[in-house]
Amino acid sequence: MGRVTARRRVIRIRDGAVGARPDTLVAEEPMEIRLNGKPLAVTMRTPGDDFALAAGFLVSEGVLAHADELANIVYCAGATEDGSNTYNVVDVRLAPGVPLPDIALERNVYTTSSCGLCGKASLDAVRTTARHPLADGPEPMRLTPEFLATLPGRLREAQRVFDRTGGLHGAALFTADGELLDVREDVGRHNAVDKIIGRALQQGLLPLSGTVLLVSGRASFELAQKAVMAGIPVLAAVSAPSSLAVDLAAETGMTLVGFLRGASMNVYAGAERVVLPAE
Repeated sequence: MGRVTARRRVIRIRDGAVGARPDTLVAEEPMEIRLNGKPLAVTMRTPGDDFALAAGFLVSEGVLAHADELANIVYCAGATEDGSNTYNVVDVRLAPGVPLPDIALERNVYTTSSCGLCGKASLDAVRTTARHPLADGPEPMRLTPEFLATLPGRLREAQRVFDRTGGLHGAALFTADGELLDVREDVGRHNAVDKIIGRALQQGLLPLSGTVLLVSGRASFELAQKAVMAGIPVLAAVSAPSSLAVDLAAETGMTLVGFLRGASMNVYAGAERVVLPAE
């Protein structure tokens, strides 16, 4: 698509010196998600991986759980005067027999790149719609603090667009053995996670048992919700979690690690998966 970044003129001030120069910014555009032709939601995102973003969004909403439930995803014609495609509208078609969501799910609201799934902060709703268990995989997960401490640096090294703009959130998916499975970037932290989950759905990899999801910002409720819906047993964040994210992790059996910076971290839930140093 070639629209991940944009160039804008800025006035730069450094040590009292003033000059004009072009600056590289992260692109942000709206994307409307339609379900079987009917508008469902609008989100602000960084263009790219749009089909994965839409698929991951529907996993988070409990509409999709397996690859065979998705028929296809296509771009719809955009609303431009010359009739050209804006690539800002996608239509997700469910496979025959897959039920459409209840009308209450169809919020048809503007979702900013910071708020995520606003209005869905209900622990009961996640418990009743989650279709994947939070499984460790063939063997119980036992993660050392030393292992967890390496993950933020590996995510940062893989964020190519961040190096150019400094304005993107990142999400990375690792195995318990440290294999980096996927990295996605977006102006919205929830979009980066949706892109990872959506790609996994398209590849037939859900549930994501035995994996660790790392996010570059805070661990809000919507990110914990997305991890639970995808069957991810461990969520780690470089910043703080919210109280509801901790509650959700505790109730669903997910391990939640926050303030993962260097050798320091806080384990808020699911400490049984973390090998704690002897006192």
